[in-house]
Order: sequence, then structure tokens, then C-alpha cells
Amino acid sequence: MRKKRAEIREISPDPVFNSVRVARFINKLMWDGKKTIAEKIFYTALKKIEERTKKDGLEVFNKAIDNLKPIYEVRPRRVGGATYQVPVEVDERRGETLAMRWLLQVTRDEKGRPMVDKLVDEIIEAYNNGGKAMKIRENVHRMAEANRAFAHFRW
Repeated sequence: MRKKRAEIREISPDPVFNSVRVARFINKLMWDGKKTIAEKIFYTALKKIEERTKKDGLEVFNKAIDNLKPIYEVRPRRVGGATYQVPVEVDERRGETLAMRWLLQVTRDEKGRPMVDKLVDEIIEAYNNGGKAMKIRENVHRMAEANRAFAHFRW
């Protein structure tokens, strides 16, 4: 028997930009409950983005997340003893979560530089539809495209 779906918690917006998306990103960036450090890293990164691109940092961040959001992903579906990778559309909230997760995964994987600099580089790359996080998104889309034959197993 399956358990209930997890209920979606209400997240209060961040104090600087009054944005729930920014608050969610800071919460994902946070390590060991050190939220002030995560906030400092994020807000410093936005300032550096403004200096480098001459555009509003929050606008660049939002566009980067929108560019990284996947449209399709594959979910495993068991049919008659065989497991098929079935392509399904990604809803808005999950797409945003995946985009943030990939962005942070890529920045954390890179070693030897301060987190702020890595985050700035990757956000600007994503804003310009490039970078390692965008490659992850393209791979997910490629998997969904390759398994399009199993789309009729969608539930």
C-alpha cells in the first residue's frame, strides 16, 4: 500500500527580493542549516552577475532557471514484467526544482574555486543557454525523445 503524497509546504519569500523562487534556491544552497552563509553566497553572486552582465541580477537568475527547466523527463513504468522508461511532461514546480538542483550539482562538482564564482559562472552560462547544467537538461530531453515509442504507457 502506498503512503500519502507529501504535502507541499508554504515557503516564505526572501527578505531582499520578496521572491519565493529565491528563497527556495537559498534553501537548496544551504548546507548544514547555515542559512546566513547561503544567503551571503547568493546575494554576492547576484551583485557579481550585475557587474559582469550590466543587467539586473535577479532577472538574469530567473531567466537562467527558466532556460534550465526541462519540458519532458522519463519515469520508469512497470508493464507486464518489463520496466519501460516512459516520457512524461514535467509540471512547473518540479521543473523549477530540477533546474535548481542541476545548477547546484554542477557548481558543487567543480573544485578549487569559491562557491560564489562558480555560481556566477554557471548562472551566466545558463542565461546564455550553455554550460554543464544545460547539458544535463539536454540529456534528459534526449532520453525522453529516444523513448517516445513508449509514450502510450503514460498513466
